[in-house]
Amino acid sequence: MSSFIDLRIVDNFYQTSSFFPMPTILVGTVSENGQTNLGAYSLCFPYYIAGKDAYAMILECRNSSNTAQNILRGSKVSLNFIPDDRKFFREAVRLGFPGDTTAEKMKNCLFTLEKGQAEGSRPLVVAESFQVFECSWDSSLEEAFLDKAGRLEGYDPPYRNFNGITSKFGAHFILKIDKILMKEKYRDSIINGVRAKDFPPVPVDYGYRDSTNFWYSPFKKPIPEKIRAKEGNVQSVIYAAKRIDPDVTFTDGACAKLVKIPRVFLKAALTQMVKIAKEEGISVIDEKALDLINDKRRKEKK
Repeated sequence: MSSFIDLRIVDNFYQTSSFFPMPTILVGTVSENGQTNLGAYSLCFPYYIAGKDAYAMILECRNSSNTAQNILRGSKVSLNFIPDDRKFFREAVRLGFPGDTTAEKMKNCLFTLEKGQAEGSRPLVVAESFQVFECSWDSSLEEAFLDKAGRLEGYDPPYRNFNGITSKFGAHFILKIDKILMKEKYRDSIINGVRAKDFPPVPVDYGYRDSTNFWYSPFKKPIPEKIRAKEGNVQSVIYAAKRIDPDVTFTDGACAKLVKIPRVFLKAALTQMVKIAKEEGISVIDEKALDLINDKRRKEKK
């Protein structure tokens, strides 16, 4: 006999038929009069993460919202990740209330707006954020550029599958990431090695639960759990290294230092090392050369 009970799936199932932890993001867009509009969203997740010519997020929202209408008109977006602060979350709830115009909601906005760093005419970014993604909507996908602003009572079919107007009241937007902006102390922690105390205070939003409240969980210091990585053997690394490039070889000692790289990532890591070795005029990667190459890899990450 099952230990679970079936629950009916209804609209907004992530809020009404489940407990689903989500981020708390203020989405910045540009209104018709050029003013930055902030809307509170949680349905915003990584979309293109590797192996493409760009990285991207996906945003899901009502197609009649200020945010959706502004994206349909202008395409530029800022995703502002606000830190855990009760007054910030209260303001996010206010900014997420439907029906207010940009002028009404932004008149006494608690947040400070400043210019971002991506090129072109864009929405301002929220200075209180611990990180900001400056993005551009890729309206070429599914020919979503054919979808136009102005239909506030719902859109008629046909609908797109994943980009643009996707239902009578819904929209999805594939947002290519142009810039990732981060406060210096958090950027430094990523570059130099993150410790538990280095994490930004990130709130977890649980969505709309009843007719009265939004619910969220305040930040607590994260707890580390060591990765029990399964080490490959030296021979498997040597085998892979010999097949990367005939003009660059790895010594057995260098291969021994690479056994902790998961097998699924080994070829990509070795390929990058060979590329750097060629740039540096290195034909034999020994332990000393490997240290130099890894140092350059870290600098490139910065």
